[in-house]
Amino acid sequence: MNSYTVTEQDVAEKLRLDAAAAKFFEISRARAQELISEGKLLVNGKAREKKYLIQAGEVLEIEIPEAKELEATPQNIPIDIVYEDDYLLVVDKPRGMVVHPAPGNPDGTLVNALLYHCKGRLSSINGVVRPGIVHRIDKDTSGLLIVAKTDEAHQGLAQQIAVHSFVRKYEAIVGGHLKEPKGTVCAPIGRHKTDRKKMAVTLQNSKEATTHWEVKGESALYTHLELTLETGRTHQIRVHMSHIGHPVAGDTVYGNARYGLGLDGQCLFAKYISFVHPITGETLTFEAARPTYFSDAMRRAGL
Repeated sequence: MNSYTVTEQDVAEKLRLDAAAAKFFEISRARAQELISEGKLLVNGKAREKKYLIQAGEVLEIEIPEAKELEATPQNIPIDIVYEDDYLLVVDKPRGMVVHPAPGNPDGTLVNALLYHCKGRLSSINGVVRPGIVHRIDKDTSGLLIVAKTDEAHQGLAQQIAVHSFVRKYEAIVGGHLKEPKGTVCAPIGRHKTDRKKMAVTLQNSKEATTHWEVKGESALYTHLELTLETGRTHQIRVHMSHIGHPVAGDTVYGNARYGLGLDGQCLFAKYISFVHPITGETLTFEAARPTYFSDAMRRAGL
């Protein structure tokens, strides 16, 4: 059981119990409300309602049950395989497909499709829910993704990502015009202070993040960018572009409705990947064709 003693500064923020738990114990507000209703979040040993305003000196105690790991099952779902050998494969993931099972998306994911295609032969390093997954891209981001079949291949690929020798390039449509033809965003990314489902540029509990960008075209309201990741933080491109005032078009989480382009999700795709094969030592490079939804969005944006 974890505990936290409320300070005068906390009281000044006039935090409700559910909001306080989300902040202090780094869980979502919805999860905090569930634990309150289950009697697993107490104030000085007593149950309180979620609307209760915390007071200085009170001790919050929380019991967070261990998450039950989902069991991913094979499903015969078509996937676009760009390259495959005995150690790894490169997949062109479609927009709208989730990479691995999670609450709310228990099946129909890339992992379910990979388990069927590879007959279960995937690396085990990331557990039963994320077998073979070395890196991931968001549900509404399409493009290239490397999958490891063996633990040795997985470890070799992960090491390349760690030392930034793994090249990943994206294309995006963003709102507005950038002042320079190219540039770099270096800003640490961590969990959002109040919305635990979002990421943000922050100095608290964050990791360094670097995104390089280059202008490829402009229209009256939009800019077409090529972006290269030096690091690979969750939602990195989307957070960084929003941070500098040029959100990715269609992004319903970090974006601006003015730059919607009729999309329900960010106009972003992983177009290029280059890495050293962890077993053979050969340099492999792949480039995905621009997806139809992206080309259509470019036309609507006048690019």
